[in-house]
Amino acid sequence: MDKLRIETMVLGPIMTNCYLAMNKETKELLIVDPAAEAGRIVQKVSEMGAKPVAVLLTHGHFDHIGAVDAVREQYHIPVCALDEERQVLERTPLNLSAMQGNAFTVKADRFFRDGETAELAGFSARVMHTPGHTAGGACYYIESEQVLFSGDTLFCGSVGRTDFPTGSMSMLHNSIHEKLFVLPDETVVLPGHDDPSTIGYEKQYNPY
Repeated sequence: MDKLRIETMVLGPIMTNCYLAMNKETKELLIVDPAAEAGRIVQKVSEMGAKPVAVLLTHGHFDHIGAVDAVREQYHIPVCALDEERQVLERTPLNLSAMQGNAFTVKADRFFRDGETAELAGFSARVMHTPGHTAGGACYYIESEQVLFSGDTLFCGSVGRTDFPTGSMSMLHNSIHEKLFVLPDETVVLPGHDDPSTIGYEKQYNPY
């Protein structure tokens, strides 16, 4: 990670990983999955001396989007997600917020397409549609830094649940094997929950 500094914040009731990914040269920052506790995110960004330029969402479940609106309002930056995840973001039964007794929705400002290369914060991020945990789940791969933001598609030694609305175990399996396991073994995997890993480790040890 020559140019990329990543700070991990564990936020909200489901202990979700929010990543602050900063270009060391320009101080431009990507906020990946602002899960909750917007005040803590703002404080950390200030401590880093960073300039947020975009929010990236791996998917639309409530535990990954709780601070989206507050962060967008604070920094006046676009919220980006995969086009196929629009319904999950905008419907409370699908984003699971209604189950928590605090129903809310989020509207993205920019919708990516599968395979698109997004130029963000001085990095080229490949957008990969990885359905399975949700219909429009996305992973973001920054090849130059050998980093993958995998959301709830791939965990260290596990995978995301597929028993929620729009989930599919067969689609998740295909996403991981066809999109993620073809990446270089040394690629660092930064998941939506729990510890980081690498593609090589997951190919060898992940039972799924």
